[in-house]
Order: sequence, then C-alpha cells, then structure tokens
Amino acid sequence: MAADEKAQAKGEQVKGKVRKAAGGAVGNESMEAEGRAEEAKGDLRQAKEKAKDAFKK
Repeated sequence: MAADEKAQAKGEQVKGKVRKAAGGAVGNESMEAEGRAEEAKGDLRQAKEKAKDAFKK
C-alpha cells in the first residue's frame, strides 16, 4: 500500500509540474495555479509517506 501511495504522490507532482509549465507557456494563470496546487498536494502526500516510513523504523 505504501508503494502505491508513493507512486500516487509522484504522479501528482509530475502532473502538477506539467500543468504549471503548460499554463506558463500559454499565459494561462489559472492553469498555472492549478498546477502549483496539484504539485503541492503531491509534495504533502510524499512528506506524509516519508513520515510514516520514519515511524516504522
């Protein structure tokens, strides 16, 4: 399950980066903001998984 969560976090980070870059390229501030939010969501999920791993050890 943890590997699935980590993969999901990485996927959100990548999608966020792509959306942010695409929004910046076309000048769409809304898309760029959505990308930043999605990337941040992935960062938080990844931090949560790292914390869970630290407590397991």
